[in-house]
Amino acid sequence: MNIIVCGAGRVGFSIAKQLSAQSHSVTMIDQSSEDIQKITESIDVKAIVGRATFPSVLEKAGAKETDLIIAVTKSDEVNMIICQIAHSIFNVTKKIARIRSHDYLDPKYGKLYSKIELPVDVTISPELEVAKSLQRKLEAPGALDNVPFAKDKIKMLEVAIDEKCPLVNIQLNKLTKTFPDLEANILGVIRDEKFLILNKADKMKLNDKAYVVINSSQLNRTLAAFGHEEKIAKKILIVGGGNIGLNLAKNLEKSLVEARIKIIEKNKERAEQIASELENSIVINGDGLDEEVLKEANIEEIETVLALTNDDENNLMLCVLSEKFSPNKRTIALVNKSNYSLLQSSLKIDDLVDPRMMTVSTILKYVHKGTIETVYSLLDGEYEFIEAEIIESSELINKSLKESNLPKEIRIGAILRKDDIIIPKSNFIFEKKDLVVFLTKRDQLGKVENLFRVSSF
Repeated sequence: MNIIVCGAGRVGFSIAKQLSAQSHSVTMIDQSSEDIQKITESIDVKAIVGRATFPSVLEKAGAKETDLIIAVTKSDEVNMIICQIAHSIFNVTKKIARIRSHDYLDPKYGKLYSKIELPVDVTISPELEVAKSLQRKLEAPGALDNVPFAKDKIKMLEVAIDEKCPLVNIQLNKLTKTFPDLEANILGVIRDEKFLILNKADKMKLNDKAYVVINSSQLNRTLAAFGHEEKIAKKILIVGGGNIGLNLAKNLEKSLVEARIKIIEKNKERAEQIASELENSIVINGDGLDEEVLKEANIEEIETVLALTNDDENNLMLCVLSEKFSPNKRTIALVNKSNYSLLQSSLKIDDLVDPRMMTVSTILKYVHKGTIETVYSLLDGEYEFIEAEIIESSELINKSLKESNLPKEIRIGAILRKDDIIIPKSNFIFEKKDLVVFLTKRDQLGKVENLFRVSSF
């Protein structure tokens, strides 16, 4: 597929890197010659220095032959204009724009995005995606991540295997006998920074991060089986009242009605603004690194601290400072630099959240061909969890899992058939309209797309 990516920042770079690794033909456009040089030195893509809003620059990038354009510059307006020009002049089939402003995302202005008005096929809001992800983490406190699939009837959990986990060093096939009515499928683990697909004879080890596909109705029961029985936090502190912090607080006011939410925001004008938009949350104007401000927020009583400012270092320090007041609280830090993950264990921070990878995962589902819905990327896109529908032309129809001869790098996690959740065994037979949640390695994506394809795009 021919793809143009406009904007060579961290998100644009990550998208280009993953698409290039998937053997797509990628062209990057950015005004910064320095950013373009970094990209050409790192990944195999064509790169152009110039304004992506100039038709001549898009033409030079091959817009006439492009299947997809992804606009992820720093400006919402620039991203919209790029999509408009790509549609009006070059008739590009699909156009994705990163949009951050709340006004542009307000549902009552939804008619703005159409072929007649503003031809943006897909709008991506990183802040909204991160807020939703953080909300899911808080709703499943024993899990490092909690990703919904198949109309939220199937979930993928990332679970830390620690000293409390009774499943350590037990073969997976023996776990089925121990928990016969538990609808869960352990597909793999991250061990020593590498992902390992597990087979029935394999075991989970201490300090693994396990990836488990489950029936959503058994969320708490599954976490308990892994030794995680943490309670949902009712006293929550958000430091940083930007778009992520504000959207998270709004979501929590609706989903966790018993929660007592406090927000610390350094900018006085912003603090007043978010206070006017929230119903039950308490907003404190001050610096989250100031111990007196933390005491004002009753930090000793807080159960979960989320450091969501625009400064990675401040977020890490906020979590460390919070631990000083109470060593048992959960801490989550927003970080944009991936190398900070090396400090997580030494700083005793429970979770680091990278907004870049969430944006990339959201965009990738629109890049894949076929009936592919949710996509969740691991290890910079080396592996993906994907949801896809079995269609009439799929070669999987009427075949058993054993007969399908899927590569070992593709593992089926669970299937939604009408209202039933199925954890498949070797004799499971695929049917039309099955929603399949599976794990795949990046180099198997061509095979995946062929299995679930509905068109040439």
